[in-house]
Amino acid sequence: MKTGIITILTGICLLTRAVQAQDSTAQPLPQQWTLPDCINYASQHNISINTLQLTTKSTQQDLLQSKAALYPNVTGSVSQSLVNSKGADPVVGGFATQASFSSNYAINSSVTLYNGGYLKNNLKSKDLSVQIANLNVQETQNDISLSIAQAWFNILLAKENKVSLEAVLTTSKEQLKQGQIKYKAGSIARKDLVQIEAQVASDEYNLVNANNTVRLNSLTLKQLLQLPPTYELTIAAPDTVAVSPTAPALGNALEDAMNTRPEVKNKDLSIQLAQIELEKVKAGRKPTVSLSAALASGYSNNQHYHYFTQLNNNFYQSLGVSVSIPIYSRRTNRTNIEKSKISIEQARLSLLETKTTLSQQVEQAFINWQNAMAQYKAAEAQLNASKESYDITNEQLRLGAMNLLEWQQQKSAYVQALQSYVQSKYSALLYNKVYSFYAGKGISAGN
Repeated sequence: MKTGIITILTGICLLTRAVQAQDSTAQPLPQQWTLPDCINYASQHNISINTLQLTTKSTQQDLLQSKAALYPNVTGSVSQSLVNSKGADPVVGGFATQASFSSNYAINSSVTLYNGGYLKNNLKSKDLSVQIANLNVQETQNDISLSIAQAWFNILLAKENKVSLEAVLTTSKEQLKQGQIKYKAGSIARKDLVQIEAQVASDEYNLVNANNTVRLNSLTLKQLLQLPPTYELTIAAPDTVAVSPTAPALGNALEDAMNTRPEVKNKDLSIQLAQIELEKVKAGRKPTVSLSAALASGYSNNQHYHYFTQLNNNFYQSLGVSVSIPIYSRRTNRTNIEKSKISIEQARLSLLETKTTLSQQVEQAFINWQNAMAQYKAAEAQLNASKESYDITNEQLRLGAMNLLEWQQQKSAYVQALQSYVQSKYSALLYNKVYSFYAGKGISAGN
């Protein structure tokens, strides 16, 4: 029994050490995540991105193979045979069983001298495939970066909204303390005190919802980063987040997007790839010229010569040229050529569709930014006016110069203006980042 317990404890210790060793070799996660931290981590650990990167490595191997296809191949062969057969015995007459042993050695090589340019075009197509695979990775990285940025700014929005509601709750609690003092002094009725208590409870409820929104937005970002469920994600919010009132002109943004976005480059290369594939299938109509060479020799114990003498006597060399001319392929070549031409037109339409979609996205992002900026400026003016009015109302309520109903109405207007301001602020900030991102600029947490 004791031996079994010791064995179990030993196994647990070894397992614990193994887990600790594995954890020590893993890349440490940031204690607080900046926006670049999130984007860089996703670029290295996202499953979709890693899958596409493996696809890129696979296309790189295809490229190396296409380069090697230009060179001769070399194969060697060795055969050993033992034959046991009956033959006439010239000494005693009759038949006798005889065993014979033989060896054969050969080296063969062949190289394609001409095949209508297929090998060279195949090399070009594999090189384009590598470039397209890299662009696919960039496209996915861009999509994930945009999603991460949106989740990031949503967290900042929720946190700032939470701070604002905390300030509102603090003010309400101060009003409650003053109300309790006034109630004890007989300055206000019980119903007035209850209204203040109800307002505090309502503010606490709003703060709870704000906390829940922060957690939900943090969960969204954590899931985008594909972090473990038990990991507690904390973002490093910048000290100040200012809305930039300027952005690239729409015409410049469209031009930059068409010149820099990977999806446009991807479709453009796809047209080139389809054109090269057409040249490859055209090679099926042209002759193929190949050069082959061989060296061979052999040995048999039935001969009365020594081993190396036989190898020298049986040494065989050959050099040959073969020409294969396609005469009739039952329309296979013609069908492949016509289908390749169709693929070129499909690739051109795909490029046109991509440019159209991108143009619409850039224009929509520009309109969204303009609308968000207009809403932000209006919300800022509304907040300033509501804040001043709310401060005056608080002071009047403290002095007893205003009733609770008017104070609650003014407070509700201030809270609504505050939330509209925070929402419009981060909407303007996010849309500015999205618009600039389409124009070829990176995403950052600052201005």
